[in-house]
Amino acid sequence: HLPRAGGWSPLTSDRYQWLQVDLGERTKITAVATQGRYGSSDWLTTYLLMFSDMGHNWKQYRQEDSIGSFSGNSNADSVVQYKLQQPAMARFLRLIPLDWNPSGRIGLRLEAYGCPYCEFCHLHGTDSSLWCFSEKCPFSFVSPLCSFVPGRTLSTETRHLASLGSLLDDQHWHHVTLELHSLHVNLTVDKLTKRNIFAPMQLSFGAVESLLQKTIISSRNFHGCLENLQFNGLNLLELAKVNDHRVAAVGNLTFSCVEPNSVAVTFSDPHSFLQLPWATASSSEGASVEFQFRTWNKAGLLLTFDLPQQGGVVWFYLSEARLKLHIQKGEKVLLELSAGSALSDGQWHSVELNSRRGHLSISVDKEEGGSAQASPSFPVAVESQLFFGGCPTEDRQESKDHLDTFYGCMRSITLDTNIVDLILVQQRQLGNYSNLQIDMCGIIDRCSPSRCEHGGCCSQSWTNFHCNCSDSGYSGATCHSSVHEPSCEAYKHNGNTSGYFYIDVDGSGPIKPQLVYCNMTETDTWMILQHNNTELTRIRPSPGVDQLSVHFGYLSEEEQLLTAISQSEHCEQELSYHCRKSRLHNTSEGSPFSWWLGGPGSGRVHTHWGGAHPDSQQCSCGLQGDCVDPQLFCNCDADGTEWSEDSGLLTHKESLPVRALVLGDVQRPGSEAAYRVGPVHCYGDKNFWNAASFDKQTSYLHFPTFHGELSADISFLFKTTTSSGVFLENLGIKDFIRIELSSSTWVVFSFDVGNGPLEVKVESRVPLDDGRWHRVRAERNIKEASLQLDDLPVATQQAPTDGHVHLQLNSQLFIGGTASRQGGFRGCIRSLKLNGATLDLEERAKITPGVRPGCPGHCSSYGPLCQNQGRCVEKPSGFSCDCSSSAYTGIFCQTELSGSFKAGTSIRYSFKDPYEWSRNSSHLPSSIYSDSTPRGENISLSFRTTQSPALLLYISSFYRGHVALLINKHGELWQILQRERDVIFVSFSKLLATTVSVISFFQVDQNARENFNLTSDGEFNAIKSLVLGRVYESDDLDPHLTRVASLGFTGCLSVVQFNSINPLKAALLHPDSSPVVITGPLAQSNCGSPASANPYTMETTHHLSDQSDSVGSGQPLVNAFRTDSALIGGTEAFLSLLPVLSFLFQPFLLSKSSTLPFICQI
Repeated sequence: HLPRAGGWSPLTSDRYQWLQVDLGERTKITAVATQGRYGSSDWLTTYLLMFSDMGHNWKQYRQEDSIGSFSGNSNADSVVQYKLQQPAMARFLRLIPLDWNPSGRIGLRLEAYGCPYCEFCHLHGTDSSLWCFSEKCPFSFVSPLCSFVPGRTLSTETRHLASLGSLLDDQHWHHVTLELHSLHVNLTVDKLTKRNIFAPMQLSFGAVESLLQKTIISSRNFHGCLENLQFNGLNLLELAKVNDHRVAAVGNLTFSCVEPNSVAVTFSDPHSFLQLPWATASSSEGASVEFQFRTWNKAGLLLTFDLPQQGGVVWFYLSEARLKLHIQKGEKVLLELSAGSALSDGQWHSVELNSRRGHLSISVDKEEGGSAQASPSFPVAVESQLFFGGCPTEDRQESKDHLDTFYGCMRSITLDTNIVDLILVQQRQLGNYSNLQIDMCGIIDRCSPSRCEHGGCCSQSWTNFHCNCSDSGYSGATCHSSVHEPSCEAYKHNGNTSGYFYIDVDGSGPIKPQLVYCNMTETDTWMILQHNNTELTRIRPSPGVDQLSVHFGYLSEEEQLLTAISQSEHCEQELSYHCRKSRLHNTSEGSPFSWWLGGPGSGRVHTHWGGAHPDSQQCSCGLQGDCVDPQLFCNCDADGTEWSEDSGLLTHKESLPVRALVLGDVQRPGSEAAYRVGPVHCYGDKNFWNAASFDKQTSYLHFPTFHGELSADISFLFKTTTSSGVFLENLGIKDFIRIELSSSTWVVFSFDVGNGPLEVKVESRVPLDDGRWHRVRAERNIKEASLQLDDLPVATQQAPTDGHVHLQLNSQLFIGGTASRQGGFRGCIRSLKLNGATLDLEERAKITPGVRPGCPGHCSSYGPLCQNQGRCVEKPSGFSCDCSSSAYTGIFCQTELSGSFKAGTSIRYSFKDPYEWSRNSSHLPSSIYSDSTPRGENISLSFRTTQSPALLLYISSFYRGHVALLINKHGELWQILQRERDVIFVSFSKLLATTVSVISFFQVDQNARENFNLTSDGEFNAIKSLVLGRVYESDDLDPHLTRVASLGFTGCLSVVQFNSINPLKAALLHPDSSPVVITGPLAQSNCGSPASANPYTMETTHHLSDQSDSVGSGQPLVNAFRTDSALIGGTEAFLSLLPVLSFLFQPFLLSKSSTLPFICQI
């Protein structure tokens, strides 16, 4: 307990009181303790601490660099002690009450803890310097100037080596340490450090001096005080006092520190203002006002006053960081002036306003920052009062409507050459004020150190800071979270196809994103890491050089490269050596002629070659036993005169990538060689599929304490069939962090860093207990907390501006449960990352009861990625799309298969005889073989052509029937259905059928799908063949159709599908399969894709597609598609012939009762 005395209690209890302690000398203050007034109800609940060396120019002490206030007592007897995180060096301590017991008064007993601290010298600036040859040189300084730059002094040139620190001109002591290592320096200013700065051996203090010319560059000399100047344990100030030869002191140097007597005032509240009387007799003739200010805000009211005799109001303010003068009377603007720029940089700027004899001028920084003049027709003078920074409450509305509140500091206020004594203002003996901090400048540099991560650009206002994350590759309030995926595998599962992508292998970690090519095949997703030479390169020996060294430079940085390789499931790199009389091994003593270096850093020596085991000193042929010389282990070791090759893949990840080749046997006469080192190919992401299944609510995994003091991001995927459960929890003494599923539609991110619990919630539009994967991203930094669920908008919660910022945890990290073993999670958690580092859930689950490694079942979530009738297939780690029943190909069955047709091109796809099929009824249909008697016909295709007439598709029957899809000479699309003597002819401009028995649906391009009726009592079945392009067997065709069939088709056909058969796909990918016969030229191309269309031609692509979920109105089809041009185009058309009568499964029947005339111009 503090001494049992009454304590301090001021007469008036308000926020303008303070208790000041003189410690007698500069002291290193390490702690303070408070207690209420003895035997009373008087105690403080919150207070501020101020420090000073001279009893003025106070500096507020802040905890965690942000919290300005200290929590006090809850009664009069208990002692509350605070150990200062950073000791304060000061002689004077001032405590300012903020809040106290509402049932009592301000009451306090105070104790401070510390030890003496001294030693300083004063440099006068114009001709003073102190220099030494230094290895380690710590010292402190105080100065009214804003920079201290150790200079290079071995030449007449001065170079800027580094800059560090901020607001160093605050007339407070700042600690500096220089550590010299060879020619590099580590520079520390207060708590900030820059390392490995190139610098000379000789350093000077106070001035930049040249040993060659003995001149001093006075314009850059230091004005202020230095103290505690140490050199490897030697006190240089003590040596300078006694003129020790090891230290040279030049100029006017005194060993005391007299600080300038400048009083500042801080405007830190929206209600702050300073009111001063204008007491000059000559006020009617003009006015002169000078002051200095500093701020981070670009806007704010600096000064306002009324002109005499209600002549108007003068507004002197900042706007867009420029100084502006605005004189207004009522609604009328009498005068406007502006000067200066970039005045919101936090530095002191001087301002002058002068009005004399009809001339008005304003200037910034003694006109160096700009000035403006005017000659108003009215006198500019002060009526009675001036208001700085704001207006009193009764005038607040007028001031507020015009301008923003000023947040910042002012000093050196001069009214008509009379300096205003602000201490008298503080003592209520002059003017008036509200919510001001007098005799201190409370400016804080929130961008030093910058809280913007990953190169984000920091800007600030008086109360906050902002991070510009543009072009950084990161997002969030502090540019903490990566906007890129960690692997090609992750991009694939977002629905992306092959291409260049930025991947960020450690998420929010320090490794930068890298650009790689992702080759997404139907089986694996490959990441390709390139280097500077992947071509086959001929070796050109140099005379007198026994060995040739070749080094490879990779486009990715070292950490990017190694991390990408280590996180992949499999990596490989091609290594090929082509030789003629150039051996790899086969030396008499057994040492190799050539080797390669691979792995981290510069690489380790390896003597095995592509396709062989590590350390085997063999090649691929030696492992397989098929070398040219069976007695040797490499083809090139046979030393033959014919070209030979040793090639293969290096698959041992620890030896990748290949850094260099050292080739030795290349100098002999007749020796020739070439090499190729391919790019690194990797597939799989071990982290992306790392998962654990939690079987019970009492099950959990535990990991070491999560360290995310200032910034933390957590991301994972989960799936469950339960409506609630805790995903993650980590506790501290008071702090905690937790993410949970609170209900079937709500995810909650909660935490406490000392400011009380905060929650961020996101509600899902669909139930989350649906057994599908859902993604959670949570982030907490000193500005805000955010939570995102799947692709829903991000929810945020702002952090207090001056609150606690450090998250202090000490328990184990619980995954899938809690420390109390209640409310745990049942389901799967996958790809859990904390600050970019993946937790190995599977490895921990192997040794934890109630938790299983891995989590099967991915098609429920990723199945929709499989397009165009592709089927999702489960894999142990992921899924794949089976495109065998689709006319498309690609990883998601999204790639059109297109063929370029010439006039003679024909693809004939043969079906089995129906009787042969019935004899082998156990044979299942596939995309290659199909039943010739289907229940209905679904045809889809895309085409692009300039030909008319043209035959697109022809289907024949064993019973002489056929279906033809063609374009007539007018560019109209026609369908012809013929069954023996029955002919049904349909165009998209007219319909000739009138009797309903078969229904057909058409959709062309993006036109609405329509249906129409075909006359028939039977079926079209017993299909014999399907032909694309020219029909060579046309004996049974109508003469008009025969002529069109002989012309074939010239153009592009794409994604042709007939029921489950994909004839074009079979022809392009399986041309040797038995059902397919190709005649004439056929080339696979991308002619069917929209990107291949030439916008400068009249040729367009048309598509015929199935929209089976939408049935038309049943009305006849009229004018669904027509063009007067012979140039054809479109998107996709769908034809469906659906038998609807009772003889669906009967052989082909023919009704002769309904016959339609065949009227067609072809």
